[in-house]
Amino acid sequence: MNAVLGIDGGGTRTRASIADGERILAYAESGSIKRLRVGAEAAEENLRALLKDVYAQAGVAGVRAASAGVASAAMPGTTEWITAVFRDFGVERSEVVGDEVIALDAAFKGGPGILQIAGTGSNTIGRAPDGSRECAGGWSSRLGDEGSGYWIGLHAVRRALKAHDREEPTRVLETVGEIWGTATLEELVNLGDSTPGPDFAALAPAIHSLAEAGDAVALGVLRQAAADLVEDVLLVRAKLRGKHGIAGEVPVAWTGGVVEKMTLVREAFFAGLHAAAPQMPVGREAAVSLEGALWRARRLADSIR
Repeated sequence: MNAVLGIDGGGTRTRASIADGERILAYAESGSIKRLRVGAEAAEENLRALLKDVYAQAGVAGVRAASAGVASAAMPGTTEWITAVFRDFGVERSEVVGDEVIALDAAFKGGPGILQIAGTGSNTIGRAPDGSRECAGGWSSRLGDEGSGYWIGLHAVRRALKAHDREEPTRVLETVGEIWGTATLEELVNLGDSTPGPDFAALAPAIHSLAEAGDAVALGVLRQAAADLVEDVLLVRAKLRGKHGIAGEVPVAWTGGVVEKMTLVREAFFAGLHAAAPQMPVGREAAVSLEGALWRARRLADSIR
């Protein structure tokens, strides 16, 4: 058996799959393995529990190769501790890359293209035919990540507070108060301004529901989110065409719950790209990052035969 392991370590959950060739042997999920989010101890516990689960399902004691795409993979120590855990689980060869790398390969299998990531955070990555990359956004929840779930939650509250000052109608603050369990506006503001603070990304589904019901503040936030995602794709497209001499259009793929699950954002995202670049191919289905991790793990296994 030439089993390989793929891991998609996003900001809120981690998914793993073991495959033998194209045959999927097992799939499992756990909590985040992002140390900045859950701490070093919890991240390692989540990873070990995940590997124990997926190995038991697959009936294996080790794998030929593993590829892990992890949010904040470049943080000091991340590769080292994940690699050490892999060794404990009988992984012959492994790599730890950014979660954007496995998402790119899920969409383009090593080829050129643009990937828009819009989940808890956001990032736009383009890859040229020679493998070099161009990016836009992805500057963290505090400094950027426009169009992300976190951005939607945060800016919905900000805009709703401004609407409150203007005595304009919106149900955003009422809804957020119900989710956070705050009884007054002062409590809501104090919680929202606390450190480390609440999970603004968790508000995004409720903001989408309010927008579908016609709430003007929620609608405005989602329209801006889609416009920002479109802007970043077009910026990366211009970089690839201008700096790397790409003559034709560059295909676009996307992944993440904001585009996948929020109909209003997805439709505006597609419409904005079509209006700006009618000939640009845009995928209609989300790229599945875990498939990119498995693709990379298979290539890694092939290199040691």
